[in-house]
Amino acid sequence: MRRLLTTLVILLVVIIAGMTSLVFLINPNDFRQYMVERVEMKSGYQLAINGSLRWHVWPQLSIIAGQTTLTAPGAKAPVVSAENMRLDVKLWPLLSHQLAVKQVLLKNAVVRLTPDSEENQPDAPVAPSTPTPVAPVTPTLEAGWKFDIDKLSVVDSLLIWQRGNDDVINVRDINMQMEKDANRQATLQLSSRISRNQRDLAFTMKAELDMQHYPQAFAANISKFSYQLNGADIPVKGVQGNGAMQASYQRDTDTVTLSQLDLTANDNQVSGTASATLGGSTNYQLDLTANKLDLDALSGWQPKTDEQTTENAPSVTSAPVIARDVDDQPNGLSSLQNFNARLALKVADLTYRGMKIQNLALNADNQQGQVKLSTFSGIMGSGKFSLPGDMDVTGKQIQVHLMPDVDKIELGDLLAAYGLPKALTGSFSMKGDVNGKGLSAADFARRWQGEGQLSMDNAHLNGINIQQLIQQAVARSSDKVQGLERYDHYSQIDTLKAEGKLADGTLTLTNLQGQSPMVNAKGNGSIDMADQQVDMNLLIRVTGGWKGDSNLINTLKTTDIPLRVYGPWSQMGYQLQVDQVLRRTLEQSARSAIQNWIDKRKDSKENEDVQKFLNK
Repeated sequence: MRRLLTTLVILLVVIIAGMTSLVFLINPNDFRQYMVERVEMKSGYQLAINGSLRWHVWPQLSIIAGQTTLTAPGAKAPVVSAENMRLDVKLWPLLSHQLAVKQVLLKNAVVRLTPDSEENQPDAPVAPSTPTPVAPVTPTLEAGWKFDIDKLSVVDSLLIWQRGNDDVINVRDINMQMEKDANRQATLQLSSRISRNQRDLAFTMKAELDMQHYPQAFAANISKFSYQLNGADIPVKGVQGNGAMQASYQRDTDTVTLSQLDLTANDNQVSGTASATLGGSTNYQLDLTANKLDLDALSGWQPKTDEQTTENAPSVTSAPVIARDVDDQPNGLSSLQNFNARLALKVADLTYRGMKIQNLALNADNQQGQVKLSTFSGIMGSGKFSLPGDMDVTGKQIQVHLMPDVDKIELGDLLAAYGLPKALTGSFSMKGDVNGKGLSAADFARRWQGEGQLSMDNAHLNGINIQQLIQQAVARSSDKVQGLERYDHYSQIDTLKAEGKLADGTLTLTNLQGQSPMVNAKGNGSIDMADQQVDMNLLIRVTGGWKGDSNLINTLKTTDIPLRVYGPWSQMGYQLQVDQVLRRTLEQSARSAIQNWIDKRKDSKENEDVQKFLNK
């Protein structure tokens, strides 16, 4: 045991002596210039190290550097700047005059990806996508030194990112570990967070990198990506998920490509491909599919109910007013002016504002704020819709033009989606041409105009039963007939058709015709979308449900009874002129009977007197 301890002590002394000798025999400043030249030869970037390099022996043999910067050719600001840098070196290669760096550690570094840090050499030739072999450069240091890096660590650092004149994005608390092998294959582990507009995004990532052709090109297999999003206008529990993808970058075309994209958000999953050309005018291409996409769960939207009070717990975290200023501008989509994009989206099962939409297909093309919707279609229940059109967001307000083709969509679901009372429900169809300013329900109620053909099947006018109103009014005026004993709380109309024209928030209906086994209706009217008021003038024939005098019933079945329905959607009133109609109907019946009597007795002496009475 004593011999073993003696041997260990001797070995420890030899190691300490050897490391101490290195500190005295090798000056790390001797290869400062070599490091600068190797960095410039491989990347073209300028490495600057201020102050002297010094050894740090324990617990890891390292070289400590002062303030360090890395600058692209012609750039106004460095890409990377750090207050200090540590190079962990391998001991045994150092004994044979080889500088093998196990790890470069940057702490509290600042990485700038801004226009000021970009390379600025207008006359420089564009590098090919596949680099040509570079002839070895004879270093200024004595031939025996080698310089290599196995691992790069960045701790508690900051990334400043800006494209063109866009807002600056700060990526904070960056902790990164990147380790490579001799074949320029690397593994990357990264964690960070982004705070912007009262929202906080924290994420972690693990990837395998192919750096064989760096900096002209590189590829990455992002095998693990997880994130958590919280903050203003985000559901209280936040949005979280994970994903994976294949990514690549081509420097000559300045193109980023994402393939095998698989991303989850809470219980939703999206897959597909994407690409972005970043040089000049940014151009995006997205081809995405999803089996399930619940936008209500992601946005925190909930339907309004009568029981809701201010004491209810909010479903989303509200943003302060100051944080909403930018988003609440008249043109909330003005950022579309800064890029071109093509989007192809297919969703098998979509939930939006409580509406269930199947087989949603969206194909959109944005050219710096000029958006063309060539396809926007889907299935809702037993119906379907198609809303092709275009949109202009280059002005202060959004200009929209749509050509809706709606076939048998449940109107009640649309009204509930925007918090409107279900005054009229049924299977709604429409073909038209509409345009206006803005995209919200309030904009549609005030700033849209257009016209179209409207129809409904199995329509229910809720809160009022037209047949009940007329039959009960007739029964009060005449004891010869009566109506049904029980009535529904709505008016049933099997088919309803009208021509509609929307202008200044008012929908004018003309040539309105409705039919059902009990009631036939025709007329016209208007609906005030902004104030949620209705004013309809109808002529109603009640063709069924009568009991009593058959002659009077036959007369009533062919008589148009004027009915005016007006007032707020939630509590409509009516005016019904049954007495006048019955009086006119009876007069007409009497006149017809007298006229028939006169016609049969043309030679009668009383004929002239009866004719005078009839004329009165």
